[in-house]
Amino acid sequence: MLKNKLFILLFICIVISVFSTRNIAVAEDWRQVKGKHFIIYHAGEKKFANDVLYKAEKYYNQIARELGYNRRSKFWTWDNRVKIFIYPDKDSFVKATGARTWAEGLADYTNKQIISYVWNRNFTDALLPHEITHLIFRDYVGFEGEVPLCFDEGVAQWMEPKKRKLVKQVVKRILEKNELLSIQKLISMDSNSFQGEKQVQIFYVQSVSLVGFLIEEYGGSRFARFCRSLRDGNTLKWALAVSYPDSIDTIEALEKQWRKYIKQY
Repeated sequence: MLKNKLFILLFICIVISVFSTRNIAVAEDWRQVKGKHFIIYHAGEKKFANDVLYKAEKYYNQIARELGYNRRSKFWTWDNRVKIFIYPDKDSFVKATGARTWAEGLADYTNKQIISYVWNRNFTDALLPHEITHLIFRDYVGFEGEVPLCFDEGVAQWMEPKKRKLVKQVVKRILEKNELLSIQKLISMDSNSFQGEKQVQIFYVQSVSLVGFLIEEYGGSRFARFCRSLRDGNTLKWALAVSYPDSIDTIEALEKQWRKYIKQY
């Protein structure tokens, strides 16, 4: 039951994380609520908009602190604030954006927009921290070059407050069943290489666990440095050696310490 519950939470985040290179928010009679780093556009439900703004600013500070994200003081402020559009209901959201009926939100990373609708129960607890993390992480690591999917999605899910404990319990069961994918396998996988739903589920759970291990044990700034090295085209072995020279400087050491981390839960 616990494992199925976690996989449902993971699936929600998979289907709502959408990359776009166009402005997907359609003009409407928007009202605005402004914060330091976000502008909330809404069409009448001010209470929900205020709740979203409060949580967005809170998540921004938490995520930035955990990732060691120190940018100039006016970054993400004034005209560079992230725009969050909240439609009045699910039907208007789907009609305006062209989203699939099962989607609960969309994210446009190029234009720094997050889009959903009023009283989406998964929005403030899952989608919002997930997408804010993607934006912060990409600003920190950079948009040029490729970061393995397991780290990009793993870090976004790690920052969802309700997911960490569940992940730790489920990945321990995966390890006990001897179904854990090797780190070398994990880092090489993308959405085109998945073989069946079960492998997708294991991939996403392991991705969260591996990122959580690296951040909890060695800090967010080292993790970001490690990802930048991979983005620049370096091998996993090289990225480990330059980012974690005194602890997990080889793939074998990383695998060993990660498994040890999993077993303690």
